Amino acid sequence: MLQYFLKRLLSLGLSLVAASIVIFLALEVVPGDPAAYMLGINAQEDTLNALREQLGLNGTILQRYLSWAGGLLVGDFGTSYTYRIPVTELIGERLWVSLPLALYALTLSTMIAFPAGIWAASRRGSYVDTGVMGVTQLGVAIPNFWFAMLMVLVFAINLRWFSAGGFPGWDEGVLAGLKALTLPAVALALPQASILTRVMRSSLLDTLGEDFIRSARAKGLTRGQAMWRHALRNALIPVLTIMGLQFSFLLAGAIIIENVFYLPGLGRLVFQAISSRDLIVVESVVMLLVFAVILVNFSVDLAYALVDPRLRGRR
Repeated sequence: MLQYFLKRLLSLGLSLVAASIVIFLALEVVPGDPAAYMLGINAQEDTLNALREQLGLNGTILQRYLSWAGGLLVGDFGTSYTYRIPVTELIGERLWVSLPLALYALTLSTMIAFPAGIWAASRRGSYVDTGVMGVTQLGVAIPNFWFAMLMVLVFAINLRWFSAGGFPGWDEGVLAGLKALTLPAVALALPQASILTRVMRSSLLDTLGEDFIRSARAKGLTRGQAMWRHALRNALIPVLTIMGLQFSFLLAGAIIIENVFYLPGLGRLVFQAISSRDLIVVESVVMLLVFAVILVNFSVDLAYALVDPRLRGRR
């Protein structure tokens, strides 16, 4: 298990290095000068050069990359061009919205998908199975931003159970924060729950057709007993993969939902930074999100080994 862990850790490190190079070079080729954007089109060239020097934009590409990457290693993400405060501070403020939102949505998705997928698989071909698959097909087809606006119309404007947007801050209490995140979390969770339900059902049905399940049935176990004791654990590997991908998507891909509900999260921060050419913020936030994705995949790989020990000797 230790050797398996070290191999995956090395892969994680190499992936981060490659990702940092790609992110930096991709933003380097984006047209536009942050200094000219900040000072306006009528700024003098000497003023522009002074600001570029202050922002660290006058060095070579290699110098700028090494400076940025070296800062990342010690937790220094640089200073925002627009806000003139450390990027770490900006990210820290927004992360306390995006991370709870992603965890909240993933929890709701899992709580819906696991019972629904198991229920549909245990009643394959029945009206229950058909109904669950029909509902999940509808959930996959409906865009989450449209569903978010529909929930605002129903639960915020008509029923007035929730606010239409904004975030009061965790200083107002956990319940107030969770209430503000409930509609966005539901909007994010339902499409993901539909996908996870279908994967759970498919994986469980495939596992129920394996030889070891037939052997368990031949020894006297009922279909339900064989499913709960043997099939469910073996069916979790593809489900864990989807859950890892979903968490990464929920953390990094909630920009539309954050804008619908005016949530001060990472997605909205990136959108604002792109609009203002604040490249250091864009680079740092995207790198942080890439790190989160790679870390989640690393954790999922370890979970594979715990669920199925046979995988430890294959990698």
